[in-house]
Amino acid sequence: MAHPTPLDRIRVGSAPDSWGVWFPDDPQQVPWERFLDEVAEAGYDWIELGPYGYLPTDPARLTDEVAKRNLKVSAGTVFTGLHRGPAVWEETWAHVGQVAALTQAMGARHLVVIPSFWRDDKTAEILEPPELTAEQWAHLAKGMERLGHEVKETYGLDIVVHPHADTHIDTEEHVERFLDSTDGELVNLCLDTGHYAYCGGDSVKLIETYGERIGYLHLKQVDPDILAEVVAGGVPFGPAVQRGVMCEPPSGVPELGPVLQAAQRLGVELFAIVEQDMYPCEPDKPLPIAVRTRRFLRSCGA
Repeated sequence: MAHPTPLDRIRVGSAPDSWGVWFPDDPQQVPWERFLDEVAEAGYDWIELGPYGYLPTDPARLTDEVAKRNLKVSAGTVFTGLHRGPAVWEETWAHVGQVAALTQAMGARHLVVIPSFWRDDKTAEILEPPELTAEQWAHLAKGMERLGHEVKETYGLDIVVHPHADTHIDTEEHVERFLDSTDGELVNLCLDTGHYAYCGGDSVKLIETYGERIGYLHLKQVDPDILAEVVAGGVPFGPAVQRGVMCEPPSGVPELGPVLQAAQRLGVELFAIVEQDMYPCEPDKPLPIAVRTRRFLRSCGA
C-alpha cells in the first residue's frame, strides 16, 4: 500500500464542537472535564476553546487543565455582526476582548471569527435577509479589517473569518466577494470544509485559487444525501445538523485527503481542527468517532 505524503505542515486538533458542544452552558452537553479527557484520549494534541465560558475562563486554571492532559490551544472563537456598521463596534469589541485575552493567555495565535446568522439556528426564524446590500457588504469588509487590525495590535492574534451556513459569508460567490473586498494583511480565512461543501463550494479549488488567504482549516464532511434533502426542503442549519448532515469522515464530502494535500502544498504551517457538528448528541457517542477520525487522518498522512 502506498504511504501518504507526510503532511508535516499540518497540525491536527479537535474542538468541543466534535463533542456536541455549541453553548457555554447546556444540560445536553458533556461536562468540560470529560471533553478534555476524551479529546486527549483520542490522540489529539491541539484544541480550540469552543463557546466562551464552556471551558474555564481563568487562564491559570485552564493552563493547568490543558497541560496535565498534554494539550495545547490553537484558537478561540467569536461571533460578530459587523455588517450592521459602526453602531455595533463597542458591543462586538467587548465580546472579542474577553475571548481574545483568554486565547492570548493560552499561547494561541488565532481567533476564529464567525459572522452572525441570518436565520436562527434553533428556531429557524428568519432574522435578516440572506443577501446583504452593497452598504452592508462595505460595513462587513471595513469592520472585519478594523477587527483584524485591533486584535493584532492589542492581543497579537490573527483573525481568520469562518464562512458558515446560514450566514452572509457562505457560498463560493460570497466567500470570493468577501476575500476580494478585504486586505489579506488584516483578514484571512478559516476554511471549514464541511460548511463550504454544505453551501456548494469546492475546498480544493478555493485553496488553490486563494491560497495566500487560507489561514486556518476546520475539517468536516457533509452527507450528500441528507444535504440534498436539506437544500430541497429549505431546512435551517440547526435542524440539518440534528438530521446528521455533518457526518463522520471518510463517509461524506469533500474528500479530506486532497484538501490536506492542497493545504500542504501552500508551504505554510496550518492548523486543521476537526469539527463534526453533533449538537445535541448522546454523551457516549463522540469519543469512538474521535478515535476513528484521528486514525483516518493519520492514514492521510496528518
